Amino acid sequence: MSVVIVGGNERMERQYKDICKSHGCRAKVFAKMPADFKRKIGSPDLIILFTSTVSHKMVECATTEAKRQNAIVARSHSSSACALKELLQLHCPVHA
Repeated sequence: MSVVIVGGNERMERQYKDICKSHGCRAKVFAKMPADFKRKIGSPDLIILFTSTVSHKMVECATTEAKRQNAIVARSHSSSACALKELLQLHCPVHA
């Protein structure tokens, strides 16, 4: 399963990727909006939005791409490691 994380803390990017890997998921993390964000999202199975640390423009772009790709969108106000683990347990079919 591929996951795109939008928002969160830049210093936790490595942790986010490691948590996703432990749940059997490949992850891309976008703490800031890069150029060509729409193109870089790709075609994930799940898009996680950390709403407290992300701009409205990034949210709009991510949700538009999710609709286009038929991806699941999960939102969390908290951008903690525990919040990410809870979302992955809900949405990932197989986890370690």
